[in-house]
Order: sequence, then structure tokens, then C-alpha cells
Amino acid sequence: MDLDAFTTVHTPAWERLAALVRRRRLDGAEADELVRLYQEVATHLSTIRSAAPDPVLVTRLSDLLTRARARVGGAHDPAWYDVVRYAAWTVPAALYRVRWWTLGVVVAFLAVSIVAGAHVATDPDALAAMGTPAEREQYVNEAFAAYYDPGASFAAMVWTNNAWIAAQSVALGITGIGPVYVLAQNALSVGAIGGMMAAYGELDTFLQLIAPHGQLEVTAVLVAGAAGLKTFWAMIDPGPRKRATALAQEGRALVTCAVGLAGALALSGLIEGFVTGSALPWWLKIAIGTVALAAFWAYVLVWGSRAVAAGQTGDLDTDRAGAVAPTAG
Repeated sequence: MDLDAFTTVHTPAWERLAALVRRRRLDGAEADELVRLYQEVATHLSTIRSAAPDPVLVTRLSDLLTRARARVGGAHDPAWYDVVRYAAWTVPAALYRVRWWTLGVVVAFLAVSIVAGAHVATDPDALAAMGTPAEREQYVNEAFAAYYDPGASFAAMVWTNNAWIAAQSVALGITGIGPVYVLAQNALSVGAIGGMMAAYGELDTFLQLIAPHGQLEVTAVLVAGAAGLKTFWAMIDPGPRKRATALAQEGRALVTCAVGLAGALALSGLIEGFVTGSALPWWLKIAIGTVALAAFWAYVLVWGSRAVAAGQTGDLDTDRAGAVAPTAG
């Protein structure tokens, strides 16, 4: 069989079927045409598989028939099923796939923060750059602790601020430089404040106020940066995939990561708004933050590994993302 000639003859039917599948509403005649074309294209696919099994064309028609079958048969799963499946499989898979990038970012962030903190705590000139003696004393003795004012409005403000930081890492991920700048800026800020608190003998206060919410909050921001860098690297080294395909797949998975991190940051915001500044014992506050962090990593590592083993990548499914030509390697 001449595959090129076969494709030329039947492409109008395939394109017409694709157009009908994309339409939100069909009248009676169009619904009948959809069923007829579905049967016709199914025959075409069977012919190609038996006579000239071109993998690209087989993938294209298989994807088209899958979407057409859904229109013909209707959706049988309730709407909430997609939401549950997305939260239980797609999101943890996307986060799991950036775990090693996250580890690298965590190590770099801690290194920069510790160096910056030690520098401010031990170098009088660096400490002086943090403000006048009166400003520093007021911040250490009053402002730092007063910032954590329990309440719903404070929790909402914290979540918005942290979500904005994470969004910058996500949105600027394609540049490669953006996530590095955002993460470095935050690492220097956290380290410098900790160093100033240590210089005035209040390092324990700093750790007590940061630990309850900061464990999950900082982790979520670092995962956002790691996901952004992974997207950038997909453009530099796409592997066996075409560069455009790799970038599209990783970009969609990056958005999935952002959805998951929005939930994590909301939880850390609630802890910061209602736990950190509360009258609870410090050991209990820190324990709550530790449990929240452990739950996040259990979600990523346990659920994520299962999802990846089942074939999830964090990307959209073929029906929504479109077919991709098979690639050797």
C-alpha cells in the first residue's frame, strides 16, 4: 500500500472528525456524521496497522479515535473523579520527578544562608549594614516577634506573599537565571536576619519563630525553584525528545507542581498565622511544623513514586496535551 497516497486521500476525513470532536455542541446531523467518521477512521487505522504500520500515523489516529470515542460514548466518570485523580496521581508525580533537583537547591540554599548568617554575626561591618544600632535593637527585641500576629488576615497575607515568591520561580523558570536570583535573594535575606539575631544573642528566638511554619514554607519555595530550573534544563538538554516537545511537557508539569505547592503554602500560611504566634508551647509548635513537613514529603515520595511507577509524569494526558510522535532512544 502506498501510505502517502492513502494519507492524502483520507486526510480530509480525519481532519473533519477532529473538527467535530473539538466542537462543544453538535446537532443531530453532525452527531450522525461523527459516528460514521469514527467507524471510517477506525477502519483506516486497522488498514494502516496491517499494511504499513507507520508509528507516527498510528499514534495520530489512535489519539483521534480515543477522543472521538469519548464524544460518542460520553463521559462516565463524575466530575470529582478528575479532581481526585489529579491530586492523588498527577501532582505527586510532578513533584516526585523534581526531587533530586530539589535536593540540590536545598543544599545550595542552606549553604548560602549559613555563610550569610555567619558573616553578619561575626563581621561588624556586615552587621552595621543591617541598619543603625537603634534600628537593629528595635527589630531584634520587638519587630521580629511582633510580626507573627495570629489571625486569619495575617495567614492570608503570608500565603499571598509566599505564593508570589513561588510563582516568580515558576514563571521565570524558562530563563534559568530567574529562579536562581529569587532563591539567592531569599537565602541571603534569611541568613542575614538569622545572623543579626545571633549577634544580639537571640538566635533561639529566631529559630523558634521560624521553625513551626518555615520548614514547610521554605521547602515549598525551594521545590518551586527546582521545578523552574528543571524546565530550563529541558530546553538545554532535551534528551531524545525534540526540544519543543521536551519544553512543552516539562512546562505543563511545572504548572502541575505549582498547583501542588499552592496547597503546601496555604498549609504553611495557616501554621504561621495560627500556630507560630500563638500561646502554645514551643515544642508543640515545632512539632506541628515537623508533622506538616513530613506529610508533604510522604505525599511526594510515597504517592509520587507510586504514580510515576504507574506511568504518570505530571503532564496532561494525551487527550488534552495531544499526541507525540514516538522517539527512539
